[in-house]
Amino acid sequence: MFQKVLIANRGEIACRIIRTLNELKVASVAIYSDADCDAPHVSMATESYRIGPPAVSESYLQAEKILEIAKQSGAEAIHPGYGLLSENADFAAACEAAGL
Repeated sequence: MFQKVLIANRGEIACRIIRTLNELKVASVAIYSDADCDAPHVSMATESYRIGPPAVSESYLQAEKILEIAKQSGAEAIHPGYGLLSENADFAAACEAAGL
């Protein structure tokens, strides 16, 4: 079982994942753009990190930044949620290459 998971998503998707991780007693790492700094998933997570400006293309779709935060936070896995990077095979390969 993982001890810490980064959620590479936002909003209700991230909240549901965080609630499940809490039930499993697994620490959660949230990412957020400037537009989402006060979003519920940010305060619900064990830790949270700013990923970038409001535009999704400059924040939640920045695979390299997300991988960097995962390593920095000590996350052992990344849950992509759905949409965004969950639909990107290159991101999945990058996670695997990074041991996540």
